[in-house]
Amino acid sequence: MLVNTYKQKILLLLIMLIFQTSNAQVWTLKQCIDTAQINNRNLQISINNGLISEQKHKEAVANLLPKVNAFGDYRYFTNLPYQLMPTSIFGGPEGKFKETQFGVPHNINANLQVAIPLFNPQIYGTVQITKVASELNKLQYKKTEEQVFFEISNLYYNIQIMYHQLSFMDSNLTNSNKLLKNMQLLQEQLLVTGTDVDKVRLQYEQFQTQKERLQNIYEQALNALKFTMGVSINTNIEIESKIIFQNEINYSSNSIIDVSLAQTQSRLITAELKTLRFSRLPSLNLYGMYGTTGFGYDEAPNDFLKFFPISYVGVQMSVPLFNGTVTQRKVNQKKFELQNSELQIELITTQNAMLIENAKRQRIVAQKIITNSISQIKLAQSIYDQTFLQQKQGLASLTDVLLADNALREAQQAYLSAVVDFLKADLELKKLTGNIINTLK
Repeated sequence: MLVNTYKQKILLLLIMLIFQTSNAQVWTLKQCIDTAQINNRNLQISINNGLISEQKHKEAVANLLPKVNAFGDYRYFTNLPYQLMPTSIFGGPEGKFKETQFGVPHNINANLQVAIPLFNPQIYGTVQITKVASELNKLQYKKTEEQVFFEISNLYYNIQIMYHQLSFMDSNLTNSNKLLKNMQLLQEQLLVTGTDVDKVRLQYEQFQTQKERLQNIYEQALNALKFTMGVSINTNIEIESKIIFQNEINYSSNSIIDVSLAQTQSRLITAELKTLRFSRLPSLNLYGMYGTTGFGYDEAPNDFLKFFPISYVGVQMSVPLFNGTVTQRKVNQKKFELQNSELQIELITTQNAMLIENAKRQRIVAQKIITNSISQIKLAQSIYDQTFLQQKQGLASLTDVLLADNALREAQQAYLSAVVDFLKADLELKKLTGNIINTLK
């Protein structure tokens, strides 16, 4: 299933690349996520881990199939083996033995051996363990996918915030430049001192430095986004500048991946515990052998090479009687692991409920602050414009203008901080309710 989804994502990415031009194009959050699903290295590693787990399960199942082995053996005896024969066979006294050599120098064996497991608790237990482990790897892929979605969304939102910060910075630079020109004009008319002009020039230069620093951080964030997407750093991309707020969405509570992982891990420990207990049971194998044995003599005139068939079938039982209490110690370990797993499930469930409530509250508060901050920015901009005009007319001091400018920047920063809090809480809420993958795909 993962492989088919992977192929579909590759097709979608190829279609995107066909229409991509050499110029920078606007990437939506969904396009960034779709690209990451194809190119992100962590996701590719997770997919391969899932495929490895599936092969391990098939390997465990294959141990239930018959095993066939072929054996070949040739021996040339430079010294034939000795046997002790009782002399009474040849009419000698009882209790006396005579050494003698039996056989011929050339011995050839060619056999086929078949072994069929009739009942082997270890194999059955391993099959169950690898099956649960395969399910666990699928969940781990979803967990990795969720983490990639969360990381890309977080980077994308941060870039959007910095984009608006740069927009505000451009606006502040424009205001500061107008103020600087006005102060220079007033200085020429001897209405203000050079110190006042230097104050405004210092503010203007500080804004330029802040913009350069912010632009550098913006480019670094873009590179981090490209890296997470798995595309080249040289790729020219732009993100959507408009921030979309989904204020009224109430996410339904789905089964979160962390709980599913903990539950599957508990099932895995349970399967391992059963396998350990079943290892005390006997195992039963059916086996058989069919072959031929050849004997040869190479000295004339009695040289010969003759083959004789050999075959047999049998049943073999193996009963573990005592292994030094090693199995019991392993069983005890698994019992404690199972208790910890159950506690982990309770911990995750309780913690998740608390975090959901906190995220909801944070989103509500941030939403109210955003609404208030928008009106505050408009008001602060209006106050600044009026104060600037009054300063040109000599009705307001430079200090009044700088204070109005500072109030405007504080309103802008409050708005951006509230947007960050809202997006962070909304993204966290999607993750905590198990909706991050469904809402961002």
